[in-house]
Amino acid sequence: MGSTAEQLQTWWKESSVYQIYPASFQDTTGSGNGDLKGIISRVAYLKDLGVDIVWLSPIFESPQKDMGYDISDYKKIDPIYGDISDVDTLKDKLHERGMKLVLDLVVNHTSDQHPWFKESRKSKDSPFRDWYIWRPPKYDAQGNRQPPNNWESHFQGSAWEYDQQTDEYYLRLFCREQPDLNWENPAVRKAVHDVMRFWLDRGIDGFRMDVINFISKDQRFPDSDKPVLKGHEYYACGPRCHEYLAELGAILKEYDAFNVGEMPCVNDQNELIKAVGAERGELNMIFHFEHMDLDYGPTGKFSPGTYSLAKLKTVVNKWQKFMYENNGWNALYLENHDQPRVISRFLYDDPEHREASAKLIAAFHVLQAGTPFIYQGQEIGMTNVPKEWPIEEYKDVDCLNHWNLYKDNADEETKTLVKAEYQKKSRDNARTPMQWDSSPQAGFTPGTPWMRVNDNYKAVNAASQTGNPRSVYHTYRRVLQTRKEHKDLFVYGSFELVDEPNDKVFAYSRKAADGSAAALIVCNFSLEDVEWETADGDVPKEVLFSTHERTLGEVSGGKMSLAGLEAIAVLL
Repeated sequence: MGSTAEQLQTWWKESSVYQIYPASFQDTTGSGNGDLKGIISRVAYLKDLGVDIVWLSPIFESPQKDMGYDISDYKKIDPIYGDISDVDTLKDKLHERGMKLVLDLVVNHTSDQHPWFKESRKSKDSPFRDWYIWRPPKYDAQGNRQPPNNWESHFQGSAWEYDQQTDEYYLRLFCREQPDLNWENPAVRKAVHDVMRFWLDRGIDGFRMDVINFISKDQRFPDSDKPVLKGHEYYACGPRCHEYLAELGAILKEYDAFNVGEMPCVNDQNELIKAVGAERGELNMIFHFEHMDLDYGPTGKFSPGTYSLAKLKTVVNKWQKFMYENNGWNALYLENHDQPRVISRFLYDDPEHREASAKLIAAFHVLQAGTPFIYQGQEIGMTNVPKEWPIEEYKDVDCLNHWNLYKDNADEETKTLVKAEYQKKSRDNARTPMQWDSSPQAGFTPGTPWMRVNDNYKAVNAASQTGNPRSVYHTYRRVLQTRKEHKDLFVYGSFELVDEPNDKVFAYSRKAADGSAAALIVCNFSLEDVEWETADGDVPKEVLFSTHERTLGEVSGGKMSLAGLEAIAVLL
């Protein structure tokens, strides 16, 4: 079992992160799009919440085919967000308050409008040709042109795009406007390193790295026999992945920069620990996706699947214990720009239970082992889009590409089922504008928002919560403070699942490495009242945190009467 003596103690383990989706955070111009000046105007709100690091989803120049994850210039800010001086101002405002700024580094692919790709597609002899992954067509027995292999895009269809001009295909694991860079080429890696140094030299504090485990592809490019997302086994942690990550890690270490790698499509713990093992020199922490796939069906995200508390326990316990015991580190997240709202997904978002669900999640999430990431709106209990919204309100390219497969070819019953899955899992659920107050457009914009504001903004908004000590916002504030005050437990302590068979309660303990302290966190995920007993000898000495403002007298005997959706953390 690892210990704090063995484990690296560092500022990024003790920090918490707030993710901003710039298009939907705060508009100051009336354009309907959020902007950097809007983020600057809300720095005090973030400081009051108690977060340490602010991560921005991409703000670089982009044709916006995939909301900025298609970058055409890594050193320019997209005019919809402002300019580079706004980034400097935001960085300075955060630094003045002891906070840090992290940018989104998207370097598995670029936009097809990036100058590198424009040059690459001009001819097979272009000096930039091998900056991307080009392959000749295959032909079937009838002489029909076919892609080089059967790999599938994450956004439906083939992962290869035919380019008539040079009669070859380029690989694009996402949109056709997002060609994959060829990391086998040292010039590509050098260019990426140059981008990183450009921003780090400007005082940016680190990066979140988009699908960073996709950067190494098996150069044989074989066909895949996987039933879902064919090909991912050949590029999710490909043959040279860790070599490339070590190159990035060396630069990041030089600047003592924060970093987190997004690593989908891989659940092999031994593969992922290579990326985050303390002695490896690659990444600080990673986003894995196993807990995000719990409600996926047999054919992927948009097919119906069944979530259960038992499944959640299994996955959380696996990663909590493994990372601690192997000197790795978890990035703790339940929401982000690619995921639906957690209370809609795993709990209850109806008006009666919404607040209690959000408060329970705050305790459950933040007090685990790892660096907690809070996504904008999570701290006020924002929900998925209403079930009544028609498909015309949806904007997400992944969702709309999927809908195009069904809209003209499926019967009404199938279409209804598919649309129900979009309302549960579409990325649009996280992208509705931030709900600041009860004024028109939720205080997000004086204009027409790029995406419709969730209908419940008059009931769910920041202004109604910041002054209310019992609100969801203040619950997050308190739990973040609790984590800081007891870092021997909640940052560096071990994790043990407690009462695993219980199908209503998720309980876990955290123990300081030197055995000097222990805490118990008990979360009733059900709507029913529950009687729960601590293990023999575990006597609560202090209530550290309670969603229902419990006193020690109510739990000191080791017996807890928990209301539906109640969470409590006690010192043992």
